Order: sequence, then structure tokens, then C-alpha cells
Amino acid sequence: MSAALETAKAFEQILYAVDDGIATITLNRPEKLNAFTGVMQFELIEAFDRVNRDDGVRCVIVTGAGRAFCAGADLSAGAKTFDYEARDDRPDRQGVDRGGQIDWSNPAIRDGGGQVSLKIFDCLKPVIAAVNGPAVGVGGTMQLPMDIRIASDTARFGFVFTRRGIVPEACSSWFLPRVVGIATAAEWCFTGRVFDAPEALARGLVSQVVKPEDLLGAARALAREIADNTSPVSVALSRQMLWRMLGADHPMEAHKIDSRGIYARGRSADVREGVMSFLQKRQPVYSDKVTTDMPGYFPWWTDRTYS
Repeated sequence: MSAALETAKAFEQILYAVDDGIATITLNRPEKLNAFTGVMQFELIEAFDRVNRDDGVRCVIVTGAGRAFCAGADLSAGAKTFDYEARDDRPDRQGVDRGGQIDWSNPAIRDGGGQVSLKIFDCLKPVIAAVNGPAVGVGGTMQLPMDIRIASDTARFGFVFTRRGIVPEACSSWFLPRVVGIATAAEWCFTGRVFDAPEALARGLVSQVVKPEDLLGAARALAREIADNTSPVSVALSRQMLWRMLGADHPMEAHKIDSRGIYARGRSADVREGVMSFLQKRQPVYSDKVTTDMPGYFPWWTDRTYS
């Protein structure tokens, strides 16, 4: 894709734009504080599919329109919000409960936020959350598989599920303890309290807190550092190595993948360019593409299915 700004017009509840190698995904229901819906779920999944298909995208920034990042699930259905059998607007989620016999493996039962988180987890480009305001419920959990979170000092966070009578979703019971540790994850999930950006920084949920007017600039500066200086294939491999090794049971598992990566990349045009550009003190120009030049051992894992 060219460096010219490209905006997709097909989306209803998000904005998607690419400018000079950086894709920006904006949750775009500002009048509803960007509350999460089924439409937003499917659009986010499509946006990350688009990111993976586009070699012109080197990094992704996710933010919210207006004064919120995402206020959580849209609660406009009232008491029926999370009871899909009782909602006539989500026929795709019905038919699981047949006379009290629930088919727990039916894909219709799958959590929508979790499907978004899994799509982000599988992304081959780094993802930066630019948290511009309240990020509650799924507004907080969808950020966890993003790699780096930068917050405005007006941002507030809350894993409020126990205060709504439900449980943590969007795979957050896997991600949150890995990001902030089990004690902090337990405190935030058990109490369901909302907390401010300084606490999020102190406990490791975000890496920076900046003034609102500096937020997107800070996110773009970090994205530029990646886009301008690194090999796309090396970054894609590194992202998957870091996340997936969180579940490894021994450092030998990392050693296996490190060794394959060093061997495969050592023979690549990118490595030759990386070494020579360093020695010649010039900016590198990497030619390998994520869509066509990933090494033969990738992926090294077996994909999981919902069952």
C-alpha cells in the first residue's frame, strides 16, 4: 500500500486508515462512548485480517473516537444484554439451549470479545493501544493482547465483570495475570473497581501516561521507530515468539524456536541488509515480506479450535 492515506469506507462502527506504514483503528461510536457491539466485533476482526494481508502496514494503533476508548459492552438491551437466548437481535447466538440441554461446544456460545482478542493475538504486526479515555469491561480486556499500551492521563480502567454478575471475558483470565501478575489481576477482577491511569502505570498495565494532546503523537512515534528501522518478518516472528513462549513449560521450547529462527533468518536478504546497513551507517531497506517470506517452520504451533 502506498504512503498516501487510505481510508476504508465499508465499516460502520470503526474507522480504519493507513498512513505511511501505520494503520490506525478507531472505535467509532463516540455518542455511546464506543460501547462494544456485535457489529464492532466483526469489524475489528476484519480490520486485523486486513492488517495481516497488507505488507504496507508495519504497525497498528488502536484508539477511540471522542472522550472514551471503550465503555464496555453496549447495555442498551438491559437485563437481556448477556442472555442471547432472550434477545431477538442476535439470532446467530441462539439455539444452544434446547430444553435445558446446553451444547457447550457449540460455536454460537463463543464470547465475542474473546474472538477479537484471539484475532489480535494472531496478528503479525505490533499493536499499540492509545487509550484516550475510559476503558472498562471489554474496553480493557481487548487491550491485553495488544503489545504496548499508552494512556492519556484522563483514562480510567475497570475489569468490572463481577459487578455485573458475569465473569472476565475476551481471554483476559489468560492475558491479565501475564501482563500485571496474578495478585493485581485478582484484586482488579474480584473487586471490579475502576482505577485511574497512574495506578495502571504503577502496576504495569500501561507503559506511559501522557497528556491527552500528546497521546497519538506518542503512539505514532513508537510506531515510527518500529516501521522505519526493523525487518517486518523479524518483527512478526518476534511478536509470536514472545507471546507464545509465555505458555512454554521449559526454556528448551524457546531454544528450539530461537535456533530455527536464527538459522532461517541468517540466510535471508534481510539479514544481509541489516548487517551491511549497520556497517555502512545508513538506513536499512528490508525486502522480505510477511505475506510471502515467512520461514518454512512457521507456524511452529498447532492451532487451537473451540470444542
